[in-house]
Amino acid sequence: MIDVLVVDDDFRVAEINAKYVGKVPGFRVAARAHSAAQALSAVERGGIDLVLLDHYLPDRTGLELVHRMREQGHGTDVIMITAASDVTTVQKAMRLGALHYLVKPFTFAALRTRLDSYAALRRTVDRVGGRGLAGQEQVDRIFGALRTAPAPSSPGLPSGQSEPTTDLICGVLHRAEHPLSAHEVAAETGLSRSTAQRYLRHLEQAGRLRLSLKYGDTGRPEHRYAWVAP
Repeated sequence: MIDVLVVDDDFRVAEINAKYVGKVPGFRVAARAHSAAQALSAVERGGIDLVLLDHYLPDRTGLELVHRMREQGHGTDVIMITAASDVTTVQKAMRLGALHYLVKPFTFAALRTRLDSYAALRRTVDRVGGRGLAGQEQVDRIFGALRTAPAPSSPGLPSGQSEPTTDLICGVLHRAEHPLSAHEVAAETGLSRSTAQRYLRHLEQAGRLRLSLKYGDTGRPEHRYAWVAP
């Protein structure tokens, strides 16, 4: 499990974000904080893998908090979640090592896409880390794990299908290192297998995915889907 610290000065917003995190498989909320001081104390206690950090806090800004964390040697990962959208703040966040920057207001699907890419990054680093040294291909995989797929540009979706769910499935396949079955996509997204299959079929027909067949012992081929770069 990836333990998350949710930081927001608004108690209601912090609770909403915490509920969002709890809905993503593999993530759990370890603590909430409503000020920079509370957040720093939580990080210092240990056990925090990722901080979802607001910029506007009552005692200091989120970026000042990140700077303080780095000064003290805390390498805890950070995703900024804030209404601050000026370029200067975004650049500072990048320079301090924020892995993603999500501007309020946002949807659950948008947050989940960032969390999924963060989980993919950790898996990739774990696989590469056992080798001690990383070649260019492994380095590219590490950096590529954080990329999020753009929302589908097709104007029309079949009845009952939504853009956020389509975006979520595209993000999973965009980051995958090999073709995935409907069962695997369902496990990654938290959707039912039948729902994942409907979306995959539409995306394949729209040319967004490539379909291949994998034959097993039963003789019935398994449909597997791979991302098609635009």
